Amino acid sequence: MGKNGQLRLEITDVSYRPSLSAPIGMDVLDFTELLARGERRGIDLSAPQRPDFHHLIHVAEGTLRHRVDFTDCVVEAGGWLWVSSGQVHQYVPADLTTARGTIVIWQPGFVLAEPPFDQSPLLPTQPHARAALLTLRHLSDEYADLTSLPLDAHLQTLRMLLSVLLLRLSHVRPDPVSSAPADDTFRRYSAALERDFRTSHQVADYAAALGYSPRTLTRATLTATGTTAKQYLDARILLEAKRLLVHTDATAAAVSRTLGFAEPSDFAKFFRKREGHTPLEFRAAARGRG
Repeated sequence: MGKNGQLRLEITDVSYRPSLSAPIGMDVLDFTELLARGERRGIDLSAPQRPDFHHLIHVAEGTLRHRVDFTDCVVEAGGWLWVSSGQVHQYVPADLTTARGTIVIWQPGFVLAEPPFDQSPLLPTQPHARAALLTLRHLSDEYADLTSLPLDAHLQTLRMLLSVLLLRLSHVRPDPVSSAPADDTFRRYSAALERDFRTSHQVADYAAALGYSPRTLTRATLTATGTTAKQYLDARILLEAKRLLVHTDATAAAVSRTLGFAEPSDFAKFFRKREGHTPLEFRAAARGRG
C-alpha cells in the first residue's frame, strides 16, 4: 500500500506513442525495435504492462513466449497473437532477441474489427497462412511508403489492409462461438461494463441504463461470447481482482474496496465461488508460493 491507503500498482500503464514517422493511430515494428523502444521509455518488457492500444504479433522465425492475463502462450514460427487494448501482458525479452517477427500496434477505433473472444495463439495452415502473410507484407510496405499517396489516402489504405488481415485471421480458428460479428447491444453492454464494473455488479443496472431488458443483454452476450451477461460481468470483475492480487501489494480488503464490494467477506465469497480458492490463496499460488 502507498500513502493514504492507495494501491501501489506494479502494472505499467503504457500509452500509445508511435515513431516520429508513423501515421497517427497505427505503427509497425519488429522485435528489435520493440526492445529499443522499451529501453528508451524505461519499460521492463518482462514486467506486467497494460497498453492502451492493440498488438498483433506475428512470429516469422523462432518461438515467442508470452503471458496474457495469467495465460501462458507460446507463439511458434508462423503464428499470430492478438493482445487487446487494456490486457495485462508480459514478454520474455530473451525470446525477442532470438526470434524474428513483426508487431502491428493500433489505437482502438483505428479499424472497426474487434478482438475475438478466444485470443489464444493462431497457427494458420494453407491457404490462410499464405494470405495472411501476404497481407502483412503489403501492410508493412504501405506503412513504410509515406510519399506515394496523400496522407488521408495513406491512412485509409492502412485501415483497409489491417482490416483485411484481421478478417482473414478471424476465419483461421475452427468452430468460433459465433460467425456473426457482435451486435450493437453487446458492444454497448461491453463498453458500459468496462467503464462501470468496479461500481455496478448487477446486470439489471446495466440493462436499465442502456434501455434493454436483462434477457436482451443475456441473448446478445450469449451470441457474442457463449456466456450469459452475468457470467461475462463476473468474469471481468474476477479478472481485475486477479490482476490486483498478483501484480500489486494490495490487501484483499483493499482489492475488495477497489472493486466495489460492500464488505471484504462478500468479495471473498465471490472470489472463492468462481476460483475455488480464497483471494490470498490464489495470490500465493500465482506467485509461486502455493
